[in-house]
Amino acid sequence: MHKALIIDDEQPTLFMFNLFLDAYGYKVITAENAAAGIELFKKERPSIVFTDIKMPGIDGLDALRMLKSIDPAVQVIVMTGHGDQDLMKQAMELEATAFLNKPIARSALEKVLKKAVDGLVDGDE
Repeated sequence: MHKALIIDDEQPTLFMFNLFLDAYGYKVITAENAAAGIELFKKERPSIVFTDIKMPGIDGLDALRMLKSIDPAVQVIVMTGHGDQDLMKQAMELEATAFLNKPIARSALEKVLKKAVDGLVDGDE
């Protein structure tokens, strides 16, 4: 069973991810900010992380940098409700697995989960 960490400052997003990912068989861990998310990541070592970009304090791009410095193999999916192409480009340059626009469609979530799991398998070989 894969563990997934969700970092987002919006409770409805955390709740939605918890429901969806639990239904897909993931152990779900949530954090309401990046600092708490980084600490949970160090403790729990999930293989997949979803992080919002726009959050108070540490933003999602900085969280992505920190996560990748701790574990370069972690699959990080960056989310935003702002659809900013520049942010997407920055996230991909920082080796994000994928970029999702909110609100997140179930089909888009399934697609990025498959990409993340495939990245985990490829990384193990």
